[in-house]
Amino acid sequence: MRWSELVSRVGEHGRYEDDAEARRKVRIVLSELGGHLAPDVRAELAQCLPAPAAEALTYQMPATRKLTGSQFVESVSGRIEGSTPATARWDVSSVLCVVAEACGDELTDRILAALPQGYALLFGRGELMTAA
Repeated sequence: MRWSELVSRVGEHGRYEDDAEARRKVRIVLSELGGHLAPDVRAELAQCLPAPAAEALTYQMPATRKLTGSQFVESVSGRIEGSTPATARWDVSSVLCVVAEACGDELTDRILAALPQGYALLFGRGELMTAA
């Protein structure tokens, strides 16, 4: 997938006003995600993405603590001026759903298995819970 195609798909998914807004959201979300992935998974995901997206993903220091899906959204919200939890969740999902399409089911499954609970819906997937 080319950079322009990724930006266009995120723009369509997020219904952003222009490509500049979609590019900004892609860079913010992927730079935040990069710190929460194991180096091997991050490198494999980067190979599925166009260079500007891969750079945003990989030029991030490892996170000092694991964030749940909702904490991740809150963290992204703090990086987007004027963002609310609802708009940040929209932005994160708009980017990560397109990323999941780009990298395929098998890698998306491994990414979700490595992240704490609460990320599946952000990637456009249902999250099944085991029966008690």
